[in-house]
Amino acid sequence: MRWFEIALVVLTLVTGVVWLLDRLVLAKRRTASQGLLDDDGEPWYVDYSKAFFPVLLVVLVLRSFIAEPFRIPSNSMMPTLLTGDFILVNKFAYGLRMPITNDKFVDIGAPARGDVVVFRPPHHPDQDWIKRVIGLPGDRVAYFDNQVHVNGVPVGYESLGTYQGIDSGIEMTGAEELVEQLPGRPHRVLERSSLPFLDPGQGEWVVPAGHYFVMGDNRDNSEDSRYWGFLPEQNLRGKAFLIWMHLDGGVDFSRIGESIQ
Repeated sequence: MRWFEIALVVLTLVTGVVWLLDRLVLAKRRTASQGLLDDDGEPWYVDYSKAFFPVLLVVLVLRSFIAEPFRIPSNSMMPTLLTGDFILVNKFAYGLRMPITNDKFVDIGAPARGDVVVFRPPHHPDQDWIKRVIGLPGDRVAYFDNQVHVNGVPVGYESLGTYQGIDSGIEMTGAEELVEQLPGRPHRVLERSSLPFLDPGQGEWVVPAGHYFVMGDNRDNSEDSRYWGFLPEQNLRGKAFLIWMHLDGGVDFSRIGESIQ
């Protein structure tokens, strides 16, 4: 959706410049020409700019600095988030950032372990992805035999039984649903313990300064830091906090208003 952000910024700037130019120069010229043969009506581009500039400005400010809507496009965050969930992302949780460039100009906070974050992955800088923060700067993170270890301490798990998927998530039916006791943020994950091949996502990593280690809650169906590396802090877009709609083969009203844990 980066194209939408670029278009929104450009349209806001263009309509704003026209509005300001009319207020400072063009309107005075029209007033001075009243009573002459010249047409003293507002040009169409001034009329449109005056109508759309306030709306575009409000949308740009809200979307860039307050909250931005996103749609979940894949199953990588099941069971926490499902394909078709429409979520809201807090854009000021980790600092205020400029539209398009994503450069931070006000430092407010930093991700906590367990936060669900939206970001631009280093290998796909034009896309917005969503994962969970597992490792903070300086942490030693390991993942072996479907178990996360943080700084040498294995994370505990509580089984909730066999998962039953629906709609686009039907492929995960039969996986084991567990509560992962991540320090400070217990949350649900999906695991398949009977896969017939060696998990290529196993390993141990030390998170460098200014970076984070992120993973999807659907552990066997997530392209995350286990495969492409660490998430730079400057690539963060915000913190996911609310599901405001679910549409995947129909509307699921039970998910509307659900907070993201």
